[in-house]
Amino acid sequence: MSFNHLFTLAASSGGVLYVMPLLLLITLTVSLERVWFLGRLKERGAVVIGRVESLNHLDHEELSGLLRDVRRQPLASVLRVPLKFPNVHDHIRLGDLLEEAILREVPRMDRSLWLVDTAITLAPLLGLLGTIIGMFNAFQVLGQPGTAPTQITGGIAEALVATAAGLLVAIVGLIFLNALQSRVRMLVHDMETLKMMLINRLDNASMQGRS
Repeated sequence: MSFNHLFTLAASSGGVLYVMPLLLLITLTVSLERVWFLGRLKERGAVVIGRVESLNHLDHEELSGLLRDVRRQPLASVLRVPLKFPNVHDHIRLGDLLEEAILREVPRMDRSLWLVDTAITLAPLLGLLGTIIGMFNAFQVLGQPGTAPTQITGGIAEALVATAAGLLVAIVGLIFLNALQSRVRMLVHDMETLKMMLINRLDNASMQGRS
């Protein structure tokens, strides 16, 4: 398939096929960046949870060390709470502060996913629009004398390329979006797990302080 033929197809779709590569590029760029970012968070989260799990109480020195390792990651907001409020010894109060920190970090983890979601919805609709425009162009030859049936069927076949392109973008985007949303849920679960670990070690921290 030559470039001239591709340009002809794009023109017959009303320019819709020019938009499809852009949507695919946006989908792949955002998805791959999020895969890399969330993968790093998951890896560091497992390390942090493992180290907190080994603690018998809220060791502020140990938490400060962990905070330095993940200071630019969402888990840092959770670790920062017991360090910022060392005099809080009420489970409910500490739980509320930790939950606030988690809620503030969730938008950071699913940032830009709306672009993938939009591309998934928009690409098939634009593809359908391009197909309709192409079919209008194909049926216009009926009014011309000596029109061969293959001209019409060929025009319809070319018009369907826009729909196929839109579906391709949507399928690729849907695979990435489902995978990324699942990973975000796992990361939120890790933050909730860390929250419960910190709360459960609060009593031991109080006993250590009294002793």
